Amino acid sequence: MNPHKIFIYQLLPRLLGNTQSNNIQNGTIEENGCGKFNDITGKFLNQLKKNGYSHVWLIGVPAHASATDYTKFGIPKEYPEIIKGNAGSPYAVRDVYDVDPDLAINVNDRMREFEAVVERIHNAGMQVIIDFVPNHLARNYKSANRPKGVKEFGSNDDTSVAFSPNNNFYYLPGEELEIQFPVRKMADVSYKESPAKVTGNDCFTNKPTQYDWYETVKLNYGIDIQNGNAKHFSEIPDTWKKMKDVLMFWSKKNVDGFRVDMAEMVPLEFWQWVIPQVKNKFPRIIFIAEIYNPDAYRSFLGDNIFDYLYDKVGLYDVLRDVACGYRPSSDITFTLNNVGDIQHKMLNFIENHDEQRVASDYFLKSGKNGEAAMIVTACVNINPVMVYFGQELGEPGMDEEGFSGKNGRTTIFDYWSVDTVRRWNNNGKWNDALLTKEEQELKKFYSKLITLCNKEKALREGQFYDLMPANYDNMEFDSTRQFAFLRGAEKELILAVVNFDNNDADVVIHIPDHAFDFFEIPQTESLKAFPLLSNSKSYISFSRNNPIGVSVSANSGELYKISAL
Repeated sequence: MNPHKIFIYQLLPRLLGNTQSNNIQNGTIEENGCGKFNDITGKFLNQLKKNGYSHVWLIGVPAHASATDYTKFGIPKEYPEIIKGNAGSPYAVRDVYDVDPDLAINVNDRMREFEAVVERIHNAGMQVIIDFVPNHLARNYKSANRPKGVKEFGSNDDTSVAFSPNNNFYYLPGEELEIQFPVRKMADVSYKESPAKVTGNDCFTNKPTQYDWYETVKLNYGIDIQNGNAKHFSEIPDTWKKMKDVLMFWSKKNVDGFRVDMAEMVPLEFWQWVIPQVKNKFPRIIFIAEIYNPDAYRSFLGDNIFDYLYDKVGLYDVLRDVACGYRPSSDITFTLNNVGDIQHKMLNFIENHDEQRVASDYFLKSGKNGEAAMIVTACVNINPVMVYFGQELGEPGMDEEGFSGKNGRTTIFDYWSVDTVRRWNNNGKWNDALLTKEEQELKKFYSKLITLCNKEKALREGQFYDLMPANYDNMEFDSTRQFAFLRGAEKELILAVVNFDNNDADVVIHIPDHAFDFFEIPQTESLKAFPLLSNSKSYISFSRNNPIGVSVSANSGELYKISAL
């Protein structure tokens, strides 16, 4: 059991530390600026630690293709037409053995600057997670930083065949790459590739569209995709060995975990082979899988493979629909039941870099309106929880940055600065002086909620008891808009009540005798419930034989610590 519940703070260094406010659409790094590793200061990290976070996930550490020219530093030339945005996608990695030069004050010292931020995170009492992108590489992949003796991906490939278990890539022999860009962009295309390689999203044509992952090429793990996904594992495929070396390289840099991009697009057999080897040498390392197929969940968790999995198609999707009024809150129960035996292994979140911001016009239009969903996300079990930088400030993500467009997401493709985060940064002061009252209050809510999840044993390591079945027929509790549950550990008991409605609600909650017996709460005449999230010092009296009545704010909730009078 973890002594502390895992709380991951996900951030994009390129945006976090950028204090320039130019924000020119499709701007270059010179025009719009770029955050650096050095901007992730001890002062900032100490705030995260104080607010209850245990891990920092740094997005975009491995060197990825960008339109910025670094050839004078010995970094190979890039082709802007096969890059998404000027800054490029952090998931189109152009060198698996290098860090993004955009993030360095001194480009020649970029790896040392990364190692220094790892040390600062450790000194603040937290752990470091970085991305591992196993399914694909940048289309113009060339490693300038690979260790001596390490062979380049594709250097020994037989490009005359579509598939060979010894090849690192999949090819389309005799066909030249012709990305189907809009006509206005075709005139700028100078990149040539023959034979064409298959894209990262398994597009087996030399004419991928602008909607494909055209900036990436698929890695070959010994599966002949075009011939019934036949597996060629009798000898360990070359790609397996190369990617194991990559994991070992970064593990030696003292990172503490990998968030594995699109893990299910790589054969399970590879993970069964490689993860135990990494953990044998680096037992501290955790692996988190981005995975969207519930049928594969338990396979990816078995036999000392992945530690945690994304819970996007489960809890995230249902909480979003409930918060938006598209589904009843009772559906949360059924979603949790689907992963009941592995719920403690699911990474919960209501924002990440792929999803729309809670405060965007496309979701809830206000960060405060996401409080109910966040309480459930953080408190429903002992599993890890993730917060995306700016989420705690109500960042709306409604900028039109360039490649990303106005879509309710904070761009990962463009050089930009995020208004709420820039004001919180306040030129490195990291204080609330430039934040609005609403932003400050939301930030306090997140801090208090996460702190409680670590402080209260019932939330940190207790068991879960769903109160919804006991209240379906309760006329004083709306099971379509409210949700209630208990968490308990060693006779400590906490009641969580949330309200997804746009109006405040007075509700009455039945707690069955079985729940008290389940948590070994002794028989007593009277009980009292103390609110933990609000600043109220008053408590609510009730008994085992009578339900508890509480008032719950719109789109929010409360945690009550229950004890005997």
